[in-house]
Formats: sequence, C-alpha cells, structure tokens
Amino acid sequence: MADDERVLHTVLRAAGARTALVTCVPVPAIGGAAQIVIAADVGPEAIAGSTRLKAGTATKIVLNALSTTAMVLLGKVHGNLMVDLKPTNEKLVHRARRIVSEVAGVTLEKAEFLLDASGGDAKVAIVMHAAAVGADAARARLRESGGVLARAMDR
Repeated sequence: MADDERVLHTVLRAAGARTALVTCVPVPAIGGAAQIVIAADVGPEAIAGSTRLKAGTATKIVLNALSTTAMVLLGKVHGNLMVDLKPTNEKLVHRARRIVSEVAGVTLEKAEFLLDASGGDAKVAIVMHAAAVGADAARARLRESGGVLARAMDR
C-alpha cells in the first residue's frame, strides 16, 4: 500500500468510517487495507483485456445492492417504496403523490393535500394521516423513530 493510501485509511478510521473493497480479482492483493472485502468471482472475461464486461457489470450489481441496503437501513424505504424523496420536479411531485396515496391508503387528491400541508415531505404526510396529527407532530414522531416510517406510524 502506498503512503497516501495509508494516510487515507488512517484518516477514515479516525473518523469512524469503515473501508470496503469491491473487486473481481479472486484474491485481492490489497484486501488487508479494507475492513470489508467483496470479491465477486466472475471468471475470465469473454474478451481478454476487457474489464468493462462481466467484471464491470458485477461491480455495478454489488454497488447497487450496497446502496439499496443503505437506503433501507437509513429508513428511506418503506416496503418497496422510496419514501424519503425530495419532490424537486414535476415527475417527483407526481411520484410523491402516488407514494403517499398508496402507503396512506388515500385518494390522490387527499395525498396532494397532505403533501402540501407537510411542505412536500412524503414521510411527514404519511405520518400526518396515519396518526391524525399536524406536520410538526409528524416530524417529531419521525425524529423519535429514527426516521423509520413504519415505527413513526405505529407509535
């Protein structure tokens, strides 16, 4: 490991961060530098010398799984719906309305009303309906529930 890599690992660990390595090499030579090693055994590429085929696809799949898991653990997902979204354009406004409607079990019109009252926050809108509370109380419930929608709704 190069000196600059050692410094980076020292800084990351001092900050409490964990390091991970995603590789398609069977026995990664630098695996000891990372706390977590994910080595996808994809076998040889169909075209020798190309790393963008199987290895690239496998890396994307692993990273997608990791980011999806992170979103679930952070409470940004409810069921299979990304409920912690920022409706910053028309498409996302419609998506937020559909999500609130589906999770809260209300019409699209009621979902729009809840979203307006929540300042555009889908999770707050859903808790408002589920708990029959205002936006501030819904935000407090979410804070107390670690941002996890199901917990905030069950309180």
